[in-house]
Amino acid sequence: MPTPPVANLPMRNGVSPSCVVLPGPSGQPVLQALAQCLPTVPISTWAARLAAGDVLDAQGQAVHPQHTTHAGMRLYYYRSLPSEPALPFAPTVLYRDAHLLVADKPHFMPVVPSGRYLHNTLLVQLKQQLGLPDISPLHRIDRDTAGLVLLSLQVSTRGAYQALFRNQSITKHYEAVAPWQPQRSYPFDHHSRIEESAQFFRCCEGSGPPNAHTRIDLLDVRGNHALYSLSPISGKRHQLRVHMSALGMPICNDPYYPEVNDPPEGDYSRPLQLLARSLAFTDPLSGEPRRFTSTLALQWPPA
Repeated sequence: MPTPPVANLPMRNGVSPSCVVLPGPSGQPVLQALAQCLPTVPISTWAARLAAGDVLDAQGQAVHPQHTTHAGMRLYYYRSLPSEPALPFAPTVLYRDAHLLVADKPHFMPVVPSGRYLHNTLLVQLKQQLGLPDISPLHRIDRDTAGLVLLSLQVSTRGAYQALFRNQSITKHYEAVAPWQPQRSYPFDHHSRIEESAQFFRCCEGSGPPNAHTRIDLLDVRGNHALYSLSPISGKRHQLRVHMSALGMPICNDPYYPEVNDPPEGDYSRPLQLLARSLAFTDPLSGEPRRFTSTLALQWPPA
């Protein structure tokens, strides 16, 4: 399985090298060993990476196809994609100190490389823009969601900030546009069990002890829609989207909930109306209170 890269290998266009440890046997051609170890990558892709000098050994030297391997050999490679969807958006840096960076992420932009996205991700764009190879997100929000993302700049202090999320010591507030339900009393709390669904890219509510908790409050009402404040107490994948859909209040323009309705590639006209609005916590290093607020906006009042 891939492991973190060594610190002294440089980025290329904002992309840090990934690492793979070859299990053996020794004496295999390196192309064959890579294809066996990471079979989801086509052997033609490995051949192209080797030819381009994009596979390095532990000393940072290019590995050639005729090289043979030994058990436990570490190889470092730079990911690339034959094509990638263009995103006409850019993130904004709201705050930066020696340890922490706060970014405003636009809709449609993934936080980290995955699937069809590499260079057009928040992490790679910030690495390329700022030249910071050790930057790493402390949490993630969906590609469809806009708003605040906290990133660590120092490996030595990263754990202190990660503990804020692990210990639920950080207050997160989102805003969402969804159908108005006048019969409810606000604020209210919704508890349920969120599980993976049969479709790998979606989640659903299931039976059993609750593992997800969201507080929902009302901010404004316009016609049949309302602007809601959503506060996730837990941090399950797609939690806010699943909860709002299960309550009969699906977030406007959601491509996954309650039904899959993905827009065609390149159509950015209907962004999910969900925004990570604010984050508040006590800084674990300085002890100072911190609060950050997104400068982005939802389509409110709705058209």
